Amino acid sequence: MAAPEGPLVVGVDSSTQSTKALVVDAATGEVVARGQAPHTVTPDHESDPEQWWEALCAALEQCGPVVHQAAAVSVGGQQHGLVTLDGQGRPVRPALLWNDVRSAPQRDRLVAELGGPEVWAERFGSVPAASFTVTKWAWLREREPENAAAVAAVRLPHDYLTGRLTGQGTTDRGDASGTGWWSTATESYDQEILEHVGLSADALPRVLGHGEAAGTVRPLEGLPLPQGALVAAGTGDNMAAALGLGLRPGQPVLSLGTSGTVYAVTTRRPADPTGTVAGFADARTDWLPLACTLNCTLAVDRVAALFGLDREAVEPGGGVTVLPFLDGERTPNLPYASGTLTGLRHDTTPGQILQATYDGAVYALLGALDLVLDADAAPDTPILLIGGGARGTAWRETVRRLSGRPVQVPRAQELVALGAAAQAAALLLGEDAAAVARRWSTADGPAHEAVERDEEALARLAAVLEGAGPLLHRH
Repeated sequence: MAAPEGPLVVGVDSSTQSTKALVVDAATGEVVARGQAPHTVTPDHESDPEQWWEALCAALEQCGPVVHQAAAVSVGGQQHGLVTLDGQGRPVRPALLWNDVRSAPQRDRLVAELGGPEVWAERFGSVPAASFTVTKWAWLREREPENAAAVAAVRLPHDYLTGRLTGQGTTDRGDASGTGWWSTATESYDQEILEHVGLSADALPRVLGHGEAAGTVRPLEGLPLPQGALVAAGTGDNMAAALGLGLRPGQPVLSLGTSGTVYAVTTRRPADPTGTVAGFADARTDWLPLACTLNCTLAVDRVAALFGLDREAVEPGGGVTVLPFLDGERTPNLPYASGTLTGLRHDTTPGQILQATYDGAVYALLGALDLVLDADAAPDTPILLIGGGARGTAWRETVRRLSGRPVQVPRAQELVALGAAAQAAALLLGEDAAAVARRWSTADGPAHEAVERDEEALARLAAVLEGAGPLLHRH
């Protein structure tokens, strides 16, 4: 390895299944070392925060001696998770993760009790889903009152790891905006909702400002980071990925994974009363409206498997339409839906059905993208295509054909950890984190020109979605 041009920083991605650590040259963005260690997640979508810490130490250790030279570190973490700590800072119980939806009844009650979706959107930027932290806290108080009574501090996953590093209770505005108790209107904790759910603001971490340090690394057994290294605020995983791309306002991102997400940075505070768009803050001073679909790469792979096809074995043509809502759907809001197939003919081929499945998944994402982007966003700005599906030709070409936009596929991988590293580098060097990522050219990659939008397919999908309404809404 060539000698680094600048100081070294560490970016961490603590996700649902594992923790990754990257050691990055702050001058160039070159990844000089990496490590990864797994977490255990129960069938109830719970996880022991102590495991996250052990995984972080293991991932850092895998980076080798170079990690001892790190001058700053930042943690990006899975959003929404409820971490409950006792007076000694130990977990009271396993964390309730973002994909634990047992709190759906509490969610419905909270939305109604505080004035309905419009009030929530105006005050908090989002109508909470069952993934939001406030609904999980309400569930804990109702279902496990003894555990709730033992709680001295409530943290998000990235807060927990940052706090272990520094000994301080801190968070950032990006991750805090997904809790349901931090108001995007006032950029502060909302006392009314906290009183309503029986949670003291004293139990919550201090929300750091843009560019503010969380502290420094304290001496801890088993932690290979150098004592005194700067610790940045950290943020939620979606905010970290936006930092990792160096996003400017109006640049659309479409992430193709198990679920699909679409988001863009905006200078206007979002507030969608339909609940389709989550009005998150970003990790800087702007906003990150985001919409999520539940059925993306796994749904397409399932249909491919049903026909014994490779996922790339698509065929054009035919009038078949598939709405691949195999797990219900969040965008559009169809929680009780199942997948539908219509327009089947004698000459329909399995490859055409597979292509129609891609079309259905991408159609839902593009519909959400229209809601995420500002009305004055340029329609010819390339879509940045990220996530596991971004490497697939069929996914890329479907996005091009149905969007009519150019598409760019960034070469950079591990964008959450890279975004955290950019935040650490920005703190160390006194720069803006998004500007650091742009200097690192993280969004660079193959560019694909726009093609004519397939209006026929879009019209067919819209008609089927409307016509299948009674089926899709049926319990």
